[in-house]
Amino acid sequence: MLTSLVQPATMLMQQQGEGPSAVFIIIYLVIVVVLIAALWKVFTKADKPGWASIIPIYQSIVMLQIVGRPGWWVILFFIPIVNLVIHIMVMLELAKVYGKGTGFGIGLILLAPIFVVILGFGDAEYQGPLAH
Repeated sequence: MLTSLVQPATMLMQQQGEGPSAVFIIIYLVIVVVLIAALWKVFTKADKPGWASIIPIYQSIVMLQIVGRPGWWVILFFIPIVNLVIHIMVMLELAKVYGKGTGFGIGLILLAPIFVVILGFGDAEYQGPLAH
């Protein structure tokens, strides 16, 4: 019975060993472009360069600046377990600096792609790290 459930899913994921379909790749690229644009908007709302959102480590440094944390905290993102705690703190703080509550911060933690799009394209305004 389990194989009858798995087999259709496997057939959807690949077309006779050819890899992902063109439709899947196009949908994936559209999602990636929307997420980059949303994070770009989050950065520009905070008067930071939007291009910083596409440079991996620099993105973290700028995000720390947006939430008012020191840049050296980027080192903490490389320490297992500690990085999870710092990520949670930064996402909760990101919600606050844009005038959102703790619930929105939890959304940023658990469903980041959706909530970053809401934050970037929504009416949230950057209030600065000392606004809370």
